[in-house]
Amino acid sequence: MMDPPTLPEIRAAADRLREVVVHTPLVPLHNFDHHSDILLKPEIHQAVTSFKIRGVFNAVASLEPDALAKGLSTVSAGNTAQALAWVGRHFGAESRSIMPDTAPKTKIEAVKRYGGEAVLVPMSEVFRFLKEHLWEREPYAFIHPWTNRNVMIGHGSIGLEIMDDLPTVQTVFVPVGGGGLIGGIASAVKAINSSVRVVAVEPEGCASLYESFKQNKPASVDSKTICDGVAVPYMTDEVFTVLREIVDHVVLVSEENVKKTVRRLALGNRMIVEPAGALSVAAALSIPANDRGRCVCILSGGSIDTDKLLGILAGGD
Repeated sequence: MMDPPTLPEIRAAADRLREVVVHTPLVPLHNFDHHSDILLKPEIHQAVTSFKIRGVFNAVASLEPDALAKGLSTVSAGNTAQALAWVGRHFGAESRSIMPDTAPKTKIEAVKRYGGEAVLVPMSEVFRFLKEHLWEREPYAFIHPWTNRNVMIGHGSIGLEIMDDLPTVQTVFVPVGGGGLIGGIASAVKAINSSVRVVAVEPEGCASLYESFKQNKPASVDSKTICDGVAVPYMTDEVFTVLREIVDHVVLVSEENVKKTVRRLALGNRMIVEPAGALSVAAALSIPANDRGRCVCILSGGSIDTDKLLGILAGGD
């Protein structure tokens, strides 16, 4: 099991990250009535175009020197891999990431540009590597994208920024894949104001947390979604133990609403957001204003292949 991050731990991580990450602003969702109660937190503006740099940097910075010298390793659909490559270069350590061979080309190429190695394997092998703990046989320092507690603590710095910038926030919408992001954010937000609602958002085609809440235990599901950044078809025991105590609700979003929201953010706010990153806004828009109140939506990532983006903007798949 895993204990939730504490507020002192998250504050210490935020201090560690101060010179590395952008304190992303809260930006109103473009709305013609000029009174939008939906605020965007664009983690797309981090150095690696996603929030992942927060948790990965905090975890790597916490390693002992002899562990760091072994090099770094992770498993990723793309965003964690980009962060690991960037952080590895920062610390002068080699990095390799096992990635699905279906990962967006944009993410694979970015990993290589940051100096990391992308090891492409079938999706089934990606999850087998995690479930069977095959990383324990590696010579590298393995950074688990969800169950590494220091990763979750680093992600909690987003929650601190939200509460500093908008103490009156009523609801925070967070995309969920493996659960590390919402675990960190919710831990920070609830520690400061327990009445703030933290809403998890998943695509209908991969709703492992939703199913876990239904069954009151970690569950596995089928995965078929355009939201590759959150396409994690199971919930781990460690993360579910944390989330069931601090997540208030889970909202599911259809593939069509995801695409509509990607278009809206691109054409309205001029923000390029990958489908997984648009989940939070799609969920907020599906809930009546009186129910969601003043809310913040995490735009978790912005890596999307050009052809996929153009297809979505044109109204296709």
